[in-house]
Amino acid sequence: MNRLSLLASSASLALATTAGAQSIDPNLPEYEAVSGVSGNLVSIGSDTLNNLMTLWSEGFRQFYPNVAIQIQGAGSGTAPPALIEGTAQFGPMSRAMRGSEIEDFEARFGYEPIPLRSAIDGIGVFVHRDNPVTCISMQEVDAIFSSTRAGGADEAITTWGQVGATGEWADRPVAMYGRNSASGTYGFFRDVALFGGDYSAEVREQPGSSTVIQGVASDMNGVGYSGVGYATADVRALDIRGEDGECYGPEDAASGAYPIARFLFVYMNVDPNEALEPLRAEFVRYVYSQQGQADVVRAGFFPVNTFVADADLEAFGLN
Repeated sequence: MNRLSLLASSASLALATTAGAQSIDPNLPEYEAVSGVSGNLVSIGSDTLNNLMTLWSEGFRQFYPNVAIQIQGAGSGTAPPALIEGTAQFGPMSRAMRGSEIEDFEARFGYEPIPLRSAIDGIGVFVHRDNPVTCISMQEVDAIFSSTRAGGADEAITTWGQVGATGEWADRPVAMYGRNSASGTYGFFRDVALFGGDYSAEVREQPGSSTVIQGVASDMNGVGYSGVGYATADVRALDIRGEDGECYGPEDAASGAYPIARFLFVYMNVDPNEALEPLRAEFVRYVYSQQGQADVVRAGFFPVNTFVADADLEAFGLN
């Protein structure tokens, strides 16, 4: 089994065992600066990871002020080409690379890219803060956002009364907001929340996570999906009803109870026959340190544990 397959095969186990969502694993090391680190880095990829990449770069530069890091977040789909073309050293992605993307990379370099499973994200289904609905099922999420209803719902959900709203809210139309197809969040949400089905043509596609939240915040009837790190006081994440009948929010993502949860990846081009150079090696170590995972929490995501960190550091030849 190759290194990338090994990481992918352990993803669900690691996600399920990362309990204690917002508490940073005390076994992760404190980061300490080393000598010989300098240079420039470029990150091209996920919009969802923009804020987190910025926090990591600011924290890293406190140890290495002569390092310059540029960050571009146009969508996860832009990461693989940037890594292949050599225009970026980091390719943040809010979904795993597709087989075709890995094949294109391997055709160029003869080996596969390696991902850091750098944080855990719960994809929130956000509504306006005044919306009275609090909890819906995955089948209802599918019936709101999809045209195919692969989750098994009998009909499309077009009014808030269909998910339990009463009074003046019962007849209010549902207005959907989502990401565009370049987004990893778009693909992940389709695969998980839409059960692999197709989006409704009525979903208003937005260029970024923040604009999804802005759309919902300014529309009383709005509902949209976004990484939890972009939530504001004007919106509220709906709980999702689990198979046990209980309702779980994005804060339950790290325990595995919340169903729309994922790793956030940062892909890198690492030649398996060469040692990783000090600049990128230390950045990886920073991500898996107390300080790096504190940045994860500040960005609104959930930290990974030592199990994940040790496995990924070993894959990078750093453990």
